[in-house]
Amino acid sequence: MSRLNSIAVNDATGQTAELFGAIKKAVGKVPNAYNAIGANAPAVLANALATGQLLKQGKLSAREQEAINLSVSEASGCDYCLAAHTLTGKMSGYTVEQTQQLRRGSFPDDAKIDALVRFALEIVTTRGTLPAAAVERVKAAGYDDRQIVEAVQAISAILFTNMINRVNDTTLDFPPAPAI
Repeated sequence: MSRLNSIAVNDATGQTAELFGAIKKAVGKVPNAYNAIGANAPAVLANALATGQLLKQGKLSAREQEAINLSVSEASGCDYCLAAHTLTGKMSGYTVEQTQQLRRGSFPDDAKIDALVRFALEIVTTRGTLPAAAVERVKAAGYDDRQIVEAVQAISAILFTNMINRVNDTTLDFPPAPAI
């Protein structure tokens, strides 16, 4: 059961109502994670949504972003984001089996995405300055400096929602991700 305040979408007012309306128009509903953020800190939700829009305008493809979302959410242990991004991963062209591979931290079907996933996981599972070899590997796979910066932003964005959902114990409103 959710631990943070949430509200009925139709009861939202002010900035929260505006944000919920935009989300509902874009995806057909206000996911529980966004409800928890917007009900408590609408400016934070606005920032999270703006980050998502910024990433859509970047050089990383939707498939690359979903690869990051799935691998990082598995590493964080966020069942809510795994459920949501298994669905959006499928919408980006991944099969269920491929979403499971990404969650395991590799992607043998595509060497470039495999390198990106390994890079993302090295960032979130280690401490201190990332070894130069990690940056060299992702560059050798074909990513440029801009894409590396965008990947770090994507990692930060998914970690934010991972942490919110872990704190909130957000109730799933997507089909659960299959076990790996």
